Amino acid sequence: MDVEGPPGVGDGVRYASNVGPGVSGVRVVVRHRLPDGGLTDVLGELRSWAAGELLVERRDGTVARICAADVVAAKRIPPAPRRRP
Repeated sequence: MDVEGPPGVGDGVRYASNVGPGVSGVRVVVRHRLPDGGLTDVLGELRSWAAGELLVERRDGTVARICAADVVAAKRIPPAPRRRP
């Protein structure tokens, strides 16, 4: 599904979203709005997307709670490469 980006941010750019409510256990990058109007990305494993909230677990084990209304784009990404010993 393609969705328009937020007004004034990358005008004319369309974002692809292939994750949504009910999806979990996949590696994702989620772009969302900050309270000051800026944008930021969170990369990690989508633990849940339900009741208007996303939980994304980062590599370091911390969990980002993101309001679904603030999501600008979300997409699946390939698994992380293996770390070398």
